Amino acid sequence: MIGYLKGVISHIFVNSCFIDVHGVGYRTYAPASTLDTLCVGQEAMLYTYMSVREDAIVLYGFATQDEYDLFMLLIGVNGVGPKVALGILSAGTADSFRLAVHQKDIKGLTKMPGIGKKTAERIVLELQDKIGPVASEDAGAADLGGSAAPGLSGILAETLAALTSLGYSEQEVLPVAESHLAGCTTVEQLLKETLKALGSGR
Repeated sequence: MIGYLKGVISHIFVNSCFIDVHGVGYRTYAPASTLDTLCVGQEAMLYTYMSVREDAIVLYGFATQDEYDLFMLLIGVNGVGPKVALGILSAGTADSFRLAVHQKDIKGLTKMPGIGKKTAERIVLELQDKIGPVASEDAGAADLGGSAAPGLSGILAETLAALTSLGYSEQEVLPVAESHLAGCTTVEQLLKETLKALGSGR
């Protein structure tokens, strides 16, 4: 198995890239978070997983060990193949996915591509004790990604970005998050309180 590829990015597509390793171009499928870090003409290293089927051999690549580890956990869940796992990682951030699993947010998980209710329930059941904690603001809240509304900053902006990546609308979550902001000092706290309030209101 190929553990990683290190070479120059020659092409970037919607869900994959070509990485030139000593004159050989490897098509590597990657989540949006990884593709966003790549630049054509620059060297990169991607942690890789090789999927071998009767009709195809496919490489999946990840910019960080964390993304790779989550991918490996996901494909270990019954009903989640590499394509679905890649779609899940592309739909949000590693921490927004972790939070959804820790909060047992079945509805949020089913908004991710290829995930039905039964699969979402299996993901929660099998991964909630394996995926690790959600990073606090100090531990790298900027990695939560997403696009917060203009004019917002700090933990409120990061919380809004994480929730919108789970499928919530900005109009739905912003007032709720703002109402809990005073009692929270980290993104993780505000996310939990906001999700709790959103859940009780439905």
